[in-house]
Amino acid sequence: MAESASPVANPLAEKLKISLDYDQLTNCMRCGFCLPACPTFHETGVEAESPRGRIALMKAAVDGLLTPDRAFAEQMDHCLGCRACEPACPADVKYGRLIEQARDSVEEHRHDHRWWVKVVRKAAFEGLFPHPRRMRLLGGALKLYQRTGLGQLIRSTGALKLLPAHLTEMERIMPAASGHGVIGRIGERHAAKGERIATVGLFRGCIMDILFTDTNVNTVELLTEAGFDVVIPDSQTCCGALHAHSGEQAQARQLAKRNLQAFQEAGVDWIVSNAGGCGAMLQEYDHLLHEDPQWKDNANWFAQRVVDVSRLLVERGRIPAFRFPQAGQEEVRITYQDSCHLRNVMGSYDSPRRLMRQVDGVEYVEMAEADRCCGSAGIYNLTQPEMSANILSHKMEHARGTSAGIMLTSNPGCLLQMKLGIEREGLAGQMEAVHLVDFLHQSMVRG
Repeated sequence: MAESASPVANPLAEKLKISLDYDQLTNCMRCGFCLPACPTFHETGVEAESPRGRIALMKAAVDGLLTPDRAFAEQMDHCLGCRACEPACPADVKYGRLIEQARDSVEEHRHDHRWWVKVVRKAAFEGLFPHPRRMRLLGGALKLYQRTGLGQLIRSTGALKLLPAHLTEMERIMPAASGHGVIGRIGERHAAKGERIATVGLFRGCIMDILFTDTNVNTVELLTEAGFDVVIPDSQTCCGALHAHSGEQAQARQLAKRNLQAFQEAGVDWIVSNAGGCGAMLQEYDHLLHEDPQWKDNANWFAQRVVDVSRLLVERGRIPAFRFPQAGQEEVRITYQDSCHLRNVMGSYDSPRRLMRQVDGVEYVEMAEADRCCGSAGIYNLTQPEMSANILSHKMEHARGTSAGIMLTSNPGCLLQMKLGIEREGLAGQMEAVHLVDFLHQSMVRG
């Protein structure tokens, strides 16, 4: 990063001055409470790899003391966006907003993307994620690849060896895909069992709906059993989290507006998420659209009603009885990996644990550093594979230390990352990774 004694005008510096919230930059007291909470600082010990260090870089760029260059952009990219620094910060600095503002500015003035990266980004962010029908077509294609033997044939040719090793590993642990999604499987409306408590709208997600369709179906069944009418608005779209985290704020705002309209028209009391990353994004639509007078009030209404499924069950639902199917045999030991955004943004730490402890036939064991990021972080494990692998390696040391047979989590990205860790560590057959909703659904005692 090039330093200068006098302000150096360049397009990125000017954009940062406009985009970054200067009050938040100056709120940072440089106390260092964020350092032990930060996974990248924990791995490297480098000040610039910490929230405090990155904020200092941002402020120096805005103040004209530093010319933001490629090294500056790389430091912004290295951040996982887990936001573990926010609960640790005594000054309540909104670091997540700052890193997204910085990335948005960097992306607008970025010239170092290879041509194929630009093509892939445009295809994914504009041509795929915002379009549920196209996502289902992708799910159908993946299903064909997985179930016709095509995948096995391609693997046998060695063609996958042409891909980076981490992509080959991800292909091996990919769950069974679906070309229908939750609505195609069970429809849009579902009545509560017994007296109705409230009407909730299920946020189905984009990747969630084609790779974890069963989890969405199981979520609906858990909610109806607990006393909620469930609506799944078909006009909803991607939450925009991947866009916002990757510097595509304008697209994220457009997706937010579509979701606001879809759920308001559905007349729901709550908007329920079963994916920590999606839920956190939905809950921050009020900030995302706070400068838009036409949508600001709607965004506030929406954000106040977003809730994680575990929290809704614990605080408002009639929790069904749970008994793990293997009860009566040797007790099963389970543990839990927190979804960073569920814990650090949505504030749901206790609810998943309370539900797990209510399951008969299991022993819950708290994993050391369960609150530390697993290294998934959206597409971080694809864009920063080396750092992600280091973080995952340490995570699996703690997972092994629990001697648990089942590793639970509440976010699809975390779930895939834990499956990857189990595969890498040779723990298949000893431990499996399962979404909390699927485990509870499997354990639900039916009348």
